[in-house]
Amino acid sequence: MTQTDFFSISDLLTEEQRLIQQAVRDFSDREIKPVIEDFAQRAAFPLYLIPKFGELGVFGPTIPAEYGGGGLDYTSYGLMCQEIERGDSGMRSTVSVQSSLVMWPIYAFGSEEQKRKYLPKLASGEWLGCFGLTEPDHGSNPGGMMTHLAKTDSGYVLSGSKMWISNAPFAHVGVVWARNEEGRVQGVIVERGMEGFSTPEIHNKWSLRASATGELVFDHVSIPESHILPGAIGLKAALQCLDKARYGIAWGAVGAAIDCYETAVKYAVERIQFDKPIAAFQLTQKKLAEMLTEITKAQLLAWRLGQLMDAGDATTVQISMAKRNNVAMALNIVREARQILGAMGITGEYPIMRHMMNLESVITYEGTHDIHLLILGAEITGIGAFK
Repeated sequence: MTQTDFFSISDLLTEEQRLIQQAVRDFSDREIKPVIEDFAQRAAFPLYLIPKFGELGVFGPTIPAEYGGGGLDYTSYGLMCQEIERGDSGMRSTVSVQSSLVMWPIYAFGSEEQKRKYLPKLASGEWLGCFGLTEPDHGSNPGGMMTHLAKTDSGYVLSGSKMWISNAPFAHVGVVWARNEEGRVQGVIVERGMEGFSTPEIHNKWSLRASATGELVFDHVSIPESHILPGAIGLKAALQCLDKARYGIAWGAVGAAIDCYETAVKYAVERIQFDKPIAAFQLTQKKLAEMLTEITKAQLLAWRLGQLMDAGDATTVQISMAKRNNVAMALNIVREARQILGAMGITGEYPIMRHMMNLESVITYEGTHDIHLLILGAEITGIGAFK
């Protein structure tokens, strides 16, 4: 048992899962943590890490090996997300988008030709992908999307725009959702270089500063029939992708909380005030004890959700609950950790403030904190509150 595995959850993992977790933790400590403060301060995206992520095997770990994926279980994927987000939420976002929102829909809804063409390049990190669902006027209500797909003699024409898209400025390929002439939502694959397709970057963010965020603009983009995802019909298909991504977030947020908790413990033991470490004061111990308790509860929730995912039994509402709870937990812990560090907590010498700002985005994207509450409320009462 380690202090941040207080209920010995590692004993519930397989040997392979423990080895995977350790490998990704080592990568995070070696490749992400030493550089991420600098990239965040400069609002720059560490693009050179993408092929390293591919080599590590965190892109599409649940995709079968025949398409370049890892062929692993969802618990292993969750552990990967946890350890990457110990480094940075933006880096975990990059992995989540690539794995759950780009590779998974191509695998689940794509043709065999599409799988063979795109998945190996995405798995290796040769290509970076993005996911286009959110629009400037349609965030929590994706069913109101205005981006549309019109049939032509030679294929289709895609028109509209998407907003707040992770990886967009550097993405080679995008899985994009648009409304067809029949009024149904349809998934399509868009590639960089298509005439009329552009990805302007969003600047001046206070959050996810080391993550590349942008728009997707479609100015009458010609889409050949070969780029239509044949199984991606209906909004339900897009929401299935979000389930996979939200699952990874439920684990990832635990990683951010652990990093801040461990930082606060180390600081509290070393920081002397009134002739003794601040760790000796009751209020500091109260904070740390409550932080560890909440982390442990979130770990158990994520682990059980992983079991359900591996068995194919996890529901959208269960994933929603875990995402909402664990991100809120992490944000509360980060704020408590910042108080323990005092003024030092706002500096780039420690990861606290970066995690705090990042989690302000994580608590909103992939379904806002309140929307997830209402998803659960609808399940409890049988009454949808946002329709």
